Amino acid sequence: MSVWSGSALLRHPIAAGFAALLLAILAASTFAIVPETEQAVILRFEQPVGQPINQYRRGEQFGRTGAGLIARIPFVDRLVWVSKTIQDVESDDQQVISEDQLPLQVDAYARFRIVDPLRAVTATGSTGSTESRVTEALRTLLGTSIRNELGNQSFQTLLTPERDRVMDNIQARLQRLASQYGVEIVDVRIKHADLPQGAPLDRALNRMMTARQQQADTLRAQGQRDAQIIRANADAQAAQIYATSFSKDPEFYDFYRAMQSYRTTFLSQGTPQNPVGGTSIILSPGNSYLRQFEGRAPSGR
Repeated sequence: MSVWSGSALLRHPIAAGFAALLLAILAASTFAIVPETEQAVILRFEQPVGQPINQYRRGEQFGRTGAGLIARIPFVDRLVWVSKTIQDVESDDQQVISEDQLPLQVDAYARFRIVDPLRAVTATGSTGSTESRVTEALRTLLGTSIRNELGNQSFQTLLTPERDRVMDNIQARLQRLASQYGVEIVDVRIKHADLPQGAPLDRALNRMMTARQQQADTLRAQGQRDAQIIRANADAQAAQIYATSFSKDPEFYDFYRAMQSYRTTFLSQGTPQNPVGGTSIILSPGNSYLRQFEGRAPSGR
């Protein structure tokens, strides 16, 4: 019988070709190979069947995933492919009003990965590319997250290290919104946030200059206050040390003070050319002001 069938096929090559073609179509409709970088959702009459194939799992090792050969009901089941790789979505020229009522033009982007392909397919529909529909949805959500967060921040914040905290807040906002699409937000970055040219930019720069000048004046005043306090404390401490030292020898203290007075009085009118001074002072020999010139009697006499 098999010999006869083989002979019949040889006598009818066109029929043999059609049979081979039908077998190839049947095999292609039944079997498929899921690569490591793809996830697959099986739809039966446009309704998901079972769990996604080769779904992303954190920490999975390449070569030990659910990728490989799979089978489905031919002409009934349909495969929807969803990438496991990290993808980008950009939001360009977003118009944002900051907390200090400055109009900003913001360019930002987010990186994401689809970790729940079944939810992504269910949320975006089964027609067309799932990745492109998710990307379009995330572009709108990214713009919303940026406007909501920057609306609570001043423009000055974006010029400081606080910028990283702002981006973390945007990522958290976007993650809450993007979870409905089975998406994990990997990162969010603001490429630049600029003021429009013209009056708004000039006003913002003037406001920033004024704020910096006020801050500098405040710091300068605080420095002067601290310097005066330190100087007063030092003078008080020096006076206390002098008082303690001179109280041990009052006569020496009287001599020291007299020498300071003589130097101030006799050299106050001096110049580099005439150090002794140009003023003449006439005092009687017995004047009490000159008592220290009489010398001190030796102790014990």
